[in-house]
Amino acid sequence: MERRKMVYNKSVCTMEPVCPAKLYAENTSRPAQGHEPEADMTVTLLTHTPEPERLVAAAAKLCYSQKSVEELVEGLTPEKTVSFIDMLSELGHESPIEHVSFTFGIEGVSRALLAQITRHRIASYSVQSQRYVRKGSFEYITPPAVAEDPEAAALFREAMADCQNVYDRLAERLTGLQAARLEREGVPADEARKKGAKLANEDARFVLPNACETRMVVTMNARSLMNFFAHRCCNRAQWEIRALAEEMLRLCRQAAPTLFRYAGPPCLRGSCPEGKMTCGHAAEMRERYKYKPEESGSTGAEQTV
Repeated sequence: MERRKMVYNKSVCTMEPVCPAKLYAENTSRPAQGHEPEADMTVTLLTHTPEPERLVAAAAKLCYSQKSVEELVEGLTPEKTVSFIDMLSELGHESPIEHVSFTFGIEGVSRALLAQITRHRIASYSVQSQRYVRKGSFEYITPPAVAEDPEAAALFREAMADCQNVYDRLAERLTGLQAARLEREGVPADEARKKGAKLANEDARFVLPNACETRMVVTMNARSLMNFFAHRCCNRAQWEIRALAEEMLRLCRQAAPTLFRYAGPPCLRGSCPEGKMTCGHAAEMRERYKYKPEESGSTGAEQTV
């Protein structure tokens, strides 16, 4: 399973394919100490619609043809598929790409990221529950701006340790209270303790921080992914979800290079829509996100926008 470290600056983000564990220790002259179970972002493309580009081309071609579905599929060569998908992109005909979907396993991201990604509502999410999964020693995500400063990093680690301590004490206290109540209601002691622990998790989790690591499985159709990449690959997007979007885009381009050739921030295809809020680095962003066949395993000349 590939792990990638995301490194950022204030203008244009860059990524290096190295393990991100112990970012604080790497960015300072002294070793990391104390409570520091930091999580690594890992993104895996679990599955996707078979032959996604051929299916999209067949669905789109049906709109303009009297042939049967079977005839259309059989007549689609790889060259015709690429040509038809390119035409769809030029026309802005997006509905056919909704027929294909991609499912990702995402680990090592924060609950802050979860709040952002679920705003993309045309998707399916299965998220690790803090209600049913006890956070005995929770992992967390450290923002790069915090990690690069020794004093800020020390404060951050201290806050994480405090959260863990309060969570453990609160969970233990609530477990005892809930178990005692259940025993008074006639529940056997062992069963009452088990049920009490589950009930305690419901309330103890309220003290866990936004930095707390979570895991999820996410499924989006290609049209939703295009929208997701347009918003979250933008240089103005928050650093963590931008890192996630970049990795998801890289995986999508490997699976369906023609379909996702022009995916990315809006400035990849035209002018920046952010107005006064523009990052001012459109040229660098176009260079960063332009499709490179060698990255997807395709052949042929590099496609620029």
